[in-house]
Amino acid sequence: MGVNTYTLADITTPVAPKRMFQALQIDNHNFAKNLPQFVKSIEFVQGDSTTAGCIKQINLPDGSPVKYLKNRVDEIDFDKYYVKYTTIEGDALGDALECIVYENKFERSGTGCRFTVIAHYHTKGDAGVKEQDIAYTKEAIKENVKAVEEYLLANPQVYA
Repeated sequence: MGVNTYTLADITTPVAPKRMFQALQIDNHNFAKNLPQFVKSIEFVQGDSTTAGCIKQINLPDGSPVKYLKNRVDEIDFDKYYVKYTTIEGDALGDALECIVYENKFERSGTGCRFTVIAHYHTKGDAGVKEQDIAYTKEAIKENVKAVEEYLLANPQVYA
């Protein structure tokens, strides 16, 4: 087993870190209804989104190359707007991956924030990570963050 680490996002947005953190991490099971092009639904398998150990199943829209993911929250820091979680099940793992560990940080940058996603791909045996999968994931994150940003800017009362 090997571990391949990638920076999947390093995005600056004019939205405050607290609001982005709330929309993308804490309340994403409710917020997802605003972005049906990215998420069909999010269901709790265990716990809730405010505690480590929570497991969420994310169901993606029809036509997506990935049907679902199960993510377990490993660490959460509400003061630092930081979440570490692991994809423990789903099509994205395929035959090559044991799991993917993500570290998401929302840091203040001016009046907005800098959103960073670091991913650690834990491979099975000698398997590698496909560059096209990394490129697809980077683009999907970028599009998702842009859509969340646009929604929050148009609705300043949400997570204010």
